[in-house]
Amino acid sequence: MRRLAIVSVTASLLALSGGSARLALAQDSIEGQVQSVNGMQMYYEVRGAGPPLVLLHGFFGCGQLWQPVLQQFSKHYRVVTPDLRGHGRSTNPSGGFTHRQSARDVFALLDRLGIRQFKAMGFSTGGITLLHMATQQPDRVEAMILIGATIYFPEPARQIMNGVSPDSLPPAISEALRVCVTRGEPQIRELVSEFHRFKDSYDDVDFTPPHLQRIAARTLIVHGDRDALFPVDIPIEMYQSIPRSYLWIVPNGPHVVPIVGDMADQFQTIALNFLSGRWENQ
Repeated sequence: MRRLAIVSVTASLLALSGGSARLALAQDSIEGQVQSVNGMQMYYEVRGAGPPLVLLHGFFGCGQLWQPVLQQFSKHYRVVTPDLRGHGRSTNPSGGFTHRQSARDVFALLDRLGIRQFKAMGFSTGGITLLHMATQQPDRVEAMILIGATIYFPEPARQIMNGVSPDSLPPAISEALRVCVTRGEPQIRELVSEFHRFKDSYDDVDFTPPHLQRIAARTLIVHGDRDALFPVDIPIEMYQSIPRSYLWIVPNGPHVVPIVGDMADQFQTIALNFLSGRWENQ
């Protein structure tokens, strides 16, 4: 179990990106921009036109990992894909990462872009960031899809985090993390160190039912029943606490599901229908 979670996460990175060659092509396909927010340089890309849709990646990832869904989603939305603090091409002078600060960073970016209300989708750390956003400023998030997110770090996840450190990474995992890093080995060590420190974090990811009941956004919770980090009782608790929420438990699903693979087309159809608001009219 010591490295199960990070193996799962990095395997998801490779699956989402289609490998580093595909990612490089994606990076060449559009010119990204940088905004100075909260003492950092935040990299982001914008595709399409229409209502704003914000896509937030998971820990160890970057905005480019949304490439499999961008073509379809950008037909309907103005899609904003940032690199979170310290990830991808975004900097992190503070040397630390919290999901609460990540939410503030994304809000600051959206303020710079003149975006007040928006729809959003996030997986893992991206989903946790959205939970902070939806509780910090509930009136701004119209609808959101949470994939492999959590409302607290359970003990099994803390044990896995404790077993991961920059000095214990197998070469294959280190290489997988290079899919998104732009600053080489120092960035990998920084991210892995932050992941390791999550084992001692208790106030950053700690959403109680009263917190969750403040969420005004229509919320679709998507979770794999084989998630190695966050067991299935967590999304059920989220579903029971968040008003206007829907729950999709994916059979035989790992931590990050089901953006790619056999269920990718079904996921895109369901996600687009949900974001459009059609479900509430049925």
